[in-house]
Amino acid sequence: MCRCLRIQPSGFYAWQKSPLSQRAREDARQTELLWQAWNDRGKVYGYRKLHDDLLDQGETSCPNRIARLTRLAGIKAQIGYKRRPGSYGGKPSLAVDNTLDRQFDVAAPDRAWVTDITYIRTLEGFAYLAVVIDLYSRRVVGWSMQSRQITDVVLQALHMAVWRRKPKQRVLIHSDQGSQFTSMDWAAFIRAHNLEHSMSRRGNCHDNAVAESFFSSLKRERIRRRTYKTREEARQDVFDYVEMFYNPVRKQVRNEMLSPVEFERQQILKAEGV
Repeated sequence: MCRCLRIQPSGFYAWQKSPLSQRAREDARQTELLWQAWNDRGKVYGYRKLHDDLLDQGETSCPNRIARLTRLAGIKAQIGYKRRPGSYGGKPSLAVDNTLDRQFDVAAPDRAWVTDITYIRTLEGFAYLAVVIDLYSRRVVGWSMQSRQITDVVLQALHMAVWRRKPKQRVLIHSDQGSQFTSMDWAAFIRAHNLEHSMSRRGNCHDNAVAESFFSSLKRERIRRRTYKTREEARQDVFDYVEMFYNPVRKQVRNEMLSPVEFERQQILKAEGV
């Protein structure tokens, strides 16, 4: 065989002992690291965040190479989720101006929050989740889950945000025109806590894109991968996602690939000159 291929026997036996090139061996090693990072992050990261994870580990590799390795390995981000069903007809009982006007990037914490509500299926019935997100870091500063889609679920989420952050100045809170956000109880809470209300235009989800984006991430990265027997089981899983993964760990591209918690911490250190 060696003679037919005009290969020296010594070269053939050396190839048998080490058939992979150095580059191929390095690809295999980094692919293993990518698999590990992907699994550690709940199998939700795409190549950009995986590349950043490898940089955190001291690896040197360009994004294009990581894109190639993840594609060959079948590693990919979870994408896509159906928009929740609902009716957008009729007039709200109370409407306010769209003061936020899609200005989603703010210069400091607790200047502008966004809020929204979505549903989660369980074998026990629907659970309804409301969140409040600080636009500065995209941190979930308040959330609540209940078995009914009533005003109290959004009030509890906003109450948590106010209690946690204790803002020293007036905060703009932006929502859609859902019935929970046009109720008299909601308006009274806003006034009592020195908040300013902003509302999306009727039926325009892009006016509240940050909240919609969070729900999309939550559902594709966690909820649609589970079957919840009870609402309590769903609540515990949402707690794990928000408090143990999304806020302290999940990288955000707009945060320079830092998690919301780490981004806020780094900004505080910069302000203090550390």
